[in-house]
Amino acid sequence: MDPDPDLQQTDNHTPAESTDPPLRMTRQQILTLISMASVNFSSMICYSILGPFFPNEAVKKGASQTVVGLIFGCYAVCNLFGSLILGRYIVQIGAKFMLVMGLFVSSGCTIMFGLLDRVPDGPVFIALCFIVRSIDAVGFAGAMTSTVAMMGKIFPNNVATVLGSLEIFTGLGLILGPPVGGWAYQSFGYEVPFLLLGCLLLIMVPFNIYILPSIDANPSKDSFFRLFTKVKIILICYVIFTLSAGLGFLDATLSLFAIETFGLSTGYVGLIMLGLSLPYCLASPLIGYFTDKYPATRSWFMVSGGVATALGFCLLGPAPFLHIPNQLWLVIAMLGFIGFSLGMTTIPTFPELIACAREEGYEEGLSTLGMVSGLFGAVWSMGMFYGPVVGGLITQHLNFHWAATVQAGLAFLGAFLLGLYYLLARRRQQSVREESRATDESTPLLTE
Repeated sequence: MDPDPDLQQTDNHTPAESTDPPLRMTRQQILTLISMASVNFSSMICYSILGPFFPNEAVKKGASQTVVGLIFGCYAVCNLFGSLILGRYIVQIGAKFMLVMGLFVSSGCTIMFGLLDRVPDGPVFIALCFIVRSIDAVGFAGAMTSTVAMMGKIFPNNVATVLGSLEIFTGLGLILGPPVGGWAYQSFGYEVPFLLLGCLLLIMVPFNIYILPSIDANPSKDSFFRLFTKVKIILICYVIFTLSAGLGFLDATLSLFAIETFGLSTGYVGLIMLGLSLPYCLASPLIGYFTDKYPATRSWFMVSGGVATALGFCLLGPAPFLHIPNQLWLVIAMLGFIGFSLGMTTIPTFPELIACAREEGYEEGLSTLGMVSGLFGAVWSMGMFYGPVVGGLITQHLNFHWAATVQAGLAFLGAFLLGLYYLLARRRQQSVREESRATDESTPLLTE
């Protein structure tokens, strides 16, 4: 098969599609990998600094637990619509321009968010939080949608491997964000964490303008709606939804739970959150390489990872019906377990969505990858909205234990439905093979 024509204008050495991974990366691939790694790291560290101290700070400024959940959730809603729209029109806008402008918008919003402690308490503070977070979400959607689409375009045979490798930098951002944010907040106050990391994100703008290669592509006539005609895509999207809902729930509620239950400072809460990010960061590249080498194992990873995630959330609270007392070591251990299981489930989902789109007859190009990337980002954002909002409501009216149990139920349901689908599909394939074999054996070798 010839290299994709969409890349021929920018890199004539793009490897042809094959079953084996390329031995050496081209210059375009190396530069793109560096660019995507910088985007993942800088974006996620700016996103994750809120967890240890913002919920508590927002409560001081007059916001309730439910409103804090809505502030986290509005980010996800705007990210959802931004991912869908920008993913659909990525070819018309341009992948490089979308990424650079997304970084620029996110950097400005991060700096502005750091100045919100100077506004009056109550409705004014809450309204500005919603506005700044919403604009930031659109910028983040543009950066991440273009990043994931270019990854699928430039690394067509190693999507899971590259995605898993990039999750190292995503994990580093998630790992460094809470402790750096918590330490800077304790040492210098509310403004410094946002100003520091907003400037870091701003530096990434000229860096990516310089090193990021341009990718030419033709628009596609395909739409998002046809993707939802396949049951497998719907089930994978639901699994993605449950994963992001769990992360969003932890972002909005874990810090308050740890502070109230164990009397921890914001700095220690940031260190606890390392238990979630570090295993995810370390496991993702190994899972990505393995699922690229053995694509048939993707289904096993997604189903077993979903079951493991459900078990982790059940013990994180722990669930009230288990009658286990609150213990700090159990919380840390379960965060690590959830982080590892999230890696098992998340990494195979994107290449599976790409495979499903190709089975449906979608063209192999940047336009299709943009739509799949936008779909992934939109479903992820739905979960990031549901998790903080519903998790915050359940935590406020019941407690953290029941809220974590609900997240466990969502994860288990997703794993169960997807596992049932794969089981029925495998039986159907075996039945078709047996019928085909019986037909071949009954066909006469010679005809008169």
